[in-house]
Amino acid sequence: MATAARERRLPPPPLPLATLIGRELRAGGSERPALRYGHAGFAKRGEDYFLVKPDCLRVPGDPSSSFSVFAVFDGHNGVSAAVYSKEHLLEHVMSALPPDIGRDDWLQALPRALVAGFVKADIDFQRKGEVSGTTATLVVIHGFTVTVASVGDSRCILDTQGGELQLLTVDHRLEENAEERERVTASGGEVGRLNLFGGQEVGPLRCWPGGLCLSRSIGDMDVGEFIVPIPHVKQVKLSNAGGRLIIASDGIWDALSNEAAAKACRGLPAELAAKLVVKQALKTSGLKDDTTCVVVDIIPSDHLTSPQLSPKKNQNKLKSLFRRRSHSSVGKLGGKSASFGSVEELFEEGSAMLEERLGRNLSLKAASPPFRCAICQVDQEPFEGLMTDNGGGYCSSPYAPWGGPHLCLECRKKKDAMEAWYKRYGLLSANQFVVYVQPRVKSLLFLRK
Repeated sequence: MATAARERRLPPPPLPLATLIGRELRAGGSERPALRYGHAGFAKRGEDYFLVKPDCLRVPGDPSSSFSVFAVFDGHNGVSAAVYSKEHLLEHVMSALPPDIGRDDWLQALPRALVAGFVKADIDFQRKGEVSGTTATLVVIHGFTVTVASVGDSRCILDTQGGELQLLTVDHRLEENAEERERVTASGGEVGRLNLFGGQEVGPLRCWPGGLCLSRSIGDMDVGEFIVPIPHVKQVKLSNAGGRLIIASDGIWDALSNEAAAKACRGLPAELAAKLVVKQALKTSGLKDDTTCVVVDIIPSDHLTSPQLSPKKNQNKLKSLFRRRSHSSVGKLGGKSASFGSVEELFEEGSAMLEERLGRNLSLKAASPPFRCAICQVDQEPFEGLMTDNGGGYCSSPYAPWGGPHLCLECRKKKDAMEAWYKRYGLLSANQFVVYVQPRVKSLLFLRK
């Protein structure tokens, strides 16, 4: 009897994305909400950057395939990584999406493409030889579906019509994230505070060598491969009530809680809302860091006002979207949509293991080269010395078995370095500085002390 009761209390399995979209369309909901957005910021070091691209096209020349992208990048040790990510990260993500697929398949492929795009951006930037690094929080909005990928401690929160907040990112700060501390130390890094003369420890937990407070970022080639660019990804489907996204750098979140940031700007248009969040952060703790905030309102088309309404009435309509409802109204369902006022979680994954993120045992066209690398998207003939593992993947003999999609040699080395394969298999000590030579391709792999 107790077992049966527990089984009845289990949450229902998530519905397929196509089912959710079909349900909204049958209920009369629109899959093309309007977006209103604004941004604001205050610079102390000048290392924060943001991206606003509201009119991207999934299918070139087809306006019905439009989607929007918003992002915040918080650079450190210079601006180079943040600037590079702003200019190229989206391009790398889009190149990892299969061409000629429908909307539903595109959205389902997006989380995997985000992982590949982040890793590709990191590899390409590190080729420049610069030591700068950056956080990255990238938000893709397609209809009412929101997909967020993030590394570092820039954050994205969702404020729904009912005033309920959802955190769509995970902070990759060593101070707060015990799981990431364990991963870094298991990969050969050291985690500790800054040690002053006399043995006094000060400040937040940092990763050594390098002294970075974060466990994931793009760039930071001087820190070590245990600082990985593999993002946490979360995808949600908003109801036809819409919602508000607040995307901001840690200059905001160090001063304001999620609740305080949302409360500071409820009932205000997006552009003014972003300014109010920044103002409240500065009022709370002063200008201690760069502060950047992007606010995006996802507004159902039937909530938009007609042009003849006065600006005051128009603003009141917007206020009604983001005002906290009374307790008596929370949880009530709309007459036609069973998901009104709720958010459906479609996908969430934060593993730092590429095999888990890029997919196992994917169908590979092994009989028809060239092969396409799942990260850099380069078509190439198989490398000499590559062999097939039991799962159908291809790997060179010094590497661990790999059941995921095809990776070129450079991306494969990046994967193995990030996952500390050499240490786990006993080939190298984590405290050695080693130059490993792959004889057949004459390439170098540096493992840091």
